[in-house]
Amino acid sequence: MLHRLKAASGLRLASFQTMHIFGWDIGGAHLKVARLDASGMVDRVHQLACPLWRGVGELARAVRLIEQDLAVADAVHAVTMTGELCDVFTSRTDGVRQILGALGQLLGDGARVRVFGGYAGWLSPVEAIAGGADDVASANWLALAAYVAELVGDGVLVDVGSTTTDIIPFRAGEVCALGRDDASRLAHGELVYTGVVRTPVASLCRQVPFRGRWQPLAAEYFANAADVHRLCNTLADGLDLMETADGAGKDRVASARRLARMVGCDLDHGVAIEEVTALAHYLARCQRESVADALALVTSSAPQTLGNVPVVSAGAGDFLVGAVAASIGRPLRTFASLVHAEPEVAAAATVAAPAVAAARLAWMTR
Repeated sequence: MLHRLKAASGLRLASFQTMHIFGWDIGGAHLKVARLDASGMVDRVHQLACPLWRGVGELARAVRLIEQDLAVADAVHAVTMTGELCDVFTSRTDGVRQILGALGQLLGDGARVRVFGGYAGWLSPVEAIAGGADDVASANWLALAAYVAELVGDGVLVDVGSTTTDIIPFRAGEVCALGRDDASRLAHGELVYTGVVRTPVASLCRQVPFRGRWQPLAAEYFANAADVHRLCNTLADGLDLMETADGAGKDRVASARRLARMVGCDLDHGVAIEEVTALAHYLARCQRESVADALALVTSSAPQTLGNVPVVSAGAGDFLVGAVAASIGRPLRTFASLVHAEPEVAAAATVAAPAVAAARLAWMTR
């Protein structure tokens, strides 16, 4: 079934006027917050570590770090999330209830909060908790795609985050996804569990070329994708906010030491950092190919209309999307180029794209 959504006309939106709008993307590992000023320009963007699998109290800890930027009168908070999937919650409904309950306490009873419910429109927290959990759960991809579709018209959004990749087609300003929830999106290749920070290296491939033979990878969490991309010099400083697999540092040597364990070796005990760096480049290519394969699958659903439309890149893995687009000869547009913000803020907005989209959707339809 093809699910369509148009940002400006397809959503049931509350009417409000305000001087500031905050967009919230509450994930399982990160909290992302974007603030719009009175003109609708993005003037603040935050990405904060928020490992909700440790409990909803992590949200309070993260919010306290930015409470000064939140101290704005007459603000509206536009919220989307994926954190309800964390296994600390008994179900997605329980996760939505606990997250929105905690957020309400943090913002205060008088805060104007609207929750993005995708095809159901904007919901009050009460509506979202009472019966809209299925619409609210993991809807951040739809908020981002609806915003991008409104600006670009025709294309495919590829948002590579720390953990997952979203691949969403849009035509004539409408999101045209085959999947609607996580299960159906996984089945259609529109959701791929690969990202540039938290993804275990063992999931990128089964074996690697090493010393003239195919070396199987250990099925252990010795290293993650952040180690791979650090060794490839593609992951910008500050994007990896999570603990490393061994709790050690995030420099190149520490990353190489972790990655060497994936092939059963120790760095500096017969294995040089150059050998491990070569492994990293091979693993990065495997990850790019998995994203390219998913993109090919998604665009094959409508080759006449999606055959050569631009790819819009977003997320911490924006660099990976650019490499995929170049490898298949697709035109590329970056999310940063679509953001109404100063260049430095626009670059940060790429990593927090769903939060920016939630705020801008609220602004566009206020």
